[in-house]
Amino acid sequence: MHNIMELQTVEHENLGDTVYRRLSEALMRGKFPPGTRLTIRELSSSLGTSVTPVRDAILRLIQDQALIQKTPREVRVPILTSERYCEIRDIRVRLEGLAVRRAAEKATTEDIAHLWSLVDQNEVALKEQRWQDALECNQLFHSFFAEIAQMPALASILATLWLQMGPLIAGVYEYGGRLMIDDHYAVMKAIEARDMEAAEAAIAKDITDASELILAGIDNLLHE
Repeated sequence: MHNIMELQTVEHENLGDTVYRRLSEALMRGKFPPGTRLTIRELSSSLGTSVTPVRDAILRLIQDQALIQKTPREVRVPILTSERYCEIRDIRVRLEGLAVRRAAEKATTEDIAHLWSLVDQNEVALKEQRWQDALECNQLFHSFFAEIAQMPALASILATLWLQMGPLIAGVYEYGGRLMIDDHYAVMKAIEARDMEAAEAAIAKDITDASELILAGIDNLLHE
């Protein structure tokens, strides 16, 4: 059961960008599982907008490869193949590695405190089995590196990859346990030490450690 009705009503003036951002966040944080069918009318009703900004946002998300147009009336969250997942995983290893290297070099005391806050919040969410909150903390943790690094172009590329990966990661996050957070401590230790090589190695391990679990999740989805 997907969570279209849980989206908050949009009240901002720039509806096109706001709707795109809201739907992007929903995808990255697993509110729409792989295979979910989305309708413009349901989304516009949930967001409290007309159909036009929703239609425009969906077209942008299709261009981002975060959604697929099955028919003129059917839009779905894609189910990634294992090959596609591995491609995105390997790109993330390289690009998030670059982001975290720069973050280790540039992070301020406030930046490090914010990252630790996300780790702490993630721990609490995992302990309380609030999987969606834990997933959100995980995504924010990863995305903050490019911001610290002051690399907006890289942040944009990584956000597009997370749009494609979010629904898939969300589907297995509950079963990952400590696997989903333990490497974050190694990342933080490296950033605090300004050790760029160690930070890059730790984020690569964090991304790749979950591969077997995610590939099993893909196999289950493809055989349902």
